Amino acid sequence: MKKILIDCDPGIDDALALALAHGSPELDVVGVTTVGGNVELEHTTDNALRLHDYYGMDVPVARGAGRPLVRELRTAGDVHGNTGLGGVVLPEPKSELSGRHAVDFIIDTLAAAPGEISLVAVGPLTNIALALRKEPRIVEWVREFVIMGGSYTRGNTNPAAEFNILADPEGAAVAFNASWRTVMIGLDLTYQARANAAVRERFAGLGRLESELITPCLDFYGSHISYQDEGPAIHDACAVAYVIDPGLFETVPARVDVETQGRFTSGMTVTDFRAPADVHNADVATTLDSEGFWDLVTDAYRNVAAGLPD
Repeated sequence: MKKILIDCDPGIDDALALALAHGSPELDVVGVTTVGGNVELEHTTDNALRLHDYYGMDVPVARGAGRPLVRELRTAGDVHGNTGLGGVVLPEPKSELSGRHAVDFIIDTLAAAPGEISLVAVGPLTNIALALRKEPRIVEWVREFVIMGGSYTRGNTNPAAEFNILADPEGAAVAFNASWRTVMIGLDLTYQARANAAVRERFAGLGRLESELITPCLDFYGSHISYQDEGPAIHDACAVAYVIDPGLFETVPARVDVETQGRFTSGMTVTDFRAPADVHNADVATTLDSEGFWDLVTDAYRNVAAGLPD
């Protein structure tokens, strides 16, 4: 069983990614940390606690950075709703936050189990950058570092940049420039994970999980993004799936640099697949086994649905 620590900004697709992690028999979730991103930190943290209790998770939840390293906060409430979960209203959380800041929680958790924990970041990379600055040795302590963010062909917030990177380009630059090797699960990959009608039929027998969370989340997500009939892309779950089964993904080594200065390209992940091997800093996901991915997700959701607390 692989240990995973998830840094997130719930967020509709974050909620679905947490369900995948919790329901996977391959994963042991050792903690959830929050960052401002899709919505303000107040809401991402509250959502993380609500989801934690709704799914029946038993792991620490730690609150992190509420704004980027140097920029003003940029949110995506137009996509995720004002409080982050679209039209979903989950019960008030009963669990309490960890007393540690997310940055300290990340450092301490990795230090306690060097080489064992996959660090997965599916929001802006502010907490990761702050952790790297405070304790550079985390690059040696992680098992792997996987992000949902970036793209090598397009943006979804401006023509060049994906939201998580654009929300804190300076933080992303710190993360990519660290001496670990980042696994970049970007838009070119995640757009292959569409929750279309056939996929949603798979969720029909999931009871409360389907009716209270999955369907309203996907309905809201799909209605606020133009996808034609392809269905919304479930971006963040792809990063979790990579930890579960990297065989579902094709990756290509590359040099990735984050544009922090460009007038029109700020937040762009400039990806050079032709760079010499000695300057590669990332494995960039290019192709997804979509059928295998949805098999993985459906099985995990079935486990979550069967174990929902009353």
